[in-house]
Amino acid sequence: MNSVSLLASESELKPIQILLLAAFVDMLGFAMVFPLLPFYAVRLGADAQVVGWMVASFSIAQVASAPLWGRFSDRWGRRPALLVGLLGSALAFMIFAFASKLWLLFAMRLVQGASGGTTGVMQAYIGDSVPPEERAKGLGWLSAATSGGVMIGPAIGSLAWSLGSAAPGLFAAALCLLNFAFAWRWLPESAVTATQSGSAAAAQTPRESLGGMVWTTLRHPGGEVASLIWIYAVAMMAFSALQGVLGLYLMQCFGLTEANIGYVFVYLGGLSVILRGALLGRLVHALGEARIMRLGAVLLAAGFLIYPFPPSLKLLFPFMALVPCGTALLFPAAAGLLSRRGPKDQFGQLFGVQQAFGGVSRIAGPIWAGAAFSRLGPAVPFWLASAVVWVVVLLAARVRPEPRVAAPDPVAL
Repeated sequence: MNSVSLLASESELKPIQILLLAAFVDMLGFAMVFPLLPFYAVRLGADAQVVGWMVASFSIAQVASAPLWGRFSDRWGRRPALLVGLLGSALAFMIFAFASKLWLLFAMRLVQGASGGTTGVMQAYIGDSVPPEERAKGLGWLSAATSGGVMIGPAIGSLAWSLGSAAPGLFAAALCLLNFAFAWRWLPESAVTATQSGSAAAAQTPRESLGGMVWTTLRHPGGEVASLIWIYAVAMMAFSALQGVLGLYLMQCFGLTEANIGYVFVYLGGLSVILRGALLGRLVHALGEARIMRLGAVLLAAGFLIYPFPPSLKLLFPFMALVPCGTALLFPAAAGLLSRRGPKDQFGQLFGVQQAFGGVSRIAGPIWAGAAFSRLGPAVPFWLASAVVWVVVLLAARVRPEPRVAAPDPVAL
């Protein structure tokens, strides 16, 4: 039996498969250049703190764009938003290929972040297409597709780098343009959005404004929807702190270079793909989304705490697994719960707000991690990130579990 055959009917499944492939290729391009960014920046005169700001600049643009993309997609459809995002990614990689000044690398990250604001639109597409009790698994498959890109992309980027410093960016841009053509031809509008578009009934449905949704999240952080957004955002701050300094940490402590750092990301991405794609569905049906979210938070906090202790890369590798395993459980489960408890006719806006709060975290995380790395030492960012995630553990403990639905097939997505 196909592992995703019980997710939806055959007619509903094909668009999801196309979306997953588009998400994989998009992240493949992203992952080709991201591990190289610190090396390119250092070569142009940046220090760890500047690299932290450069990583964070992606999220500055994402914070501004994600809620707007979500609201746009609720009104006009998921497909147009995703297509424009793919074109924006291609432009960003072209800038990266020919960047000869630090400001061009910052410009690349800003364009990339604005295009990456459509992440919430992809989540909303899954929310439109998958029954509530299956959404954590569907979102896990979306995460597995992007993690597959993270797994393969860095190795391709390192190989492309051997052809010249511009090659990774040019190859990534070409992939995005091919992905755009593929999505233009094969990706349909999501069923719910297509049904609601132009519907008088949908137009008469009371909707919470974008500003109102953001204000409610800020003013009532203990609410069911708001608490899940905060769990995502706080955990993302810690995870983005790791992303901001991991390349520098591996370079300084273990001597990795542009030629071999990509293979570390292959290992981390592979673990994430296996857990999200093959095991998450079974775990959700066995334990429920709330318990999976809590378990993921504990694994993530433990992983950050242990990271600086192993004295060699060989000894570090087994403990590295705790972080991708933690994120593979935490983020899809939190998003699945959010889709159950938010307004179903505003999935785009809801996930856009989640991505905006996560974007603020992705701004703060690399900045304070870069500063701590430079001023306090390479180990300190990891310990601070661990302390942040223990806050997430406490927040997740308060989340009300959803009633579990028995799975007709334990292998099904």
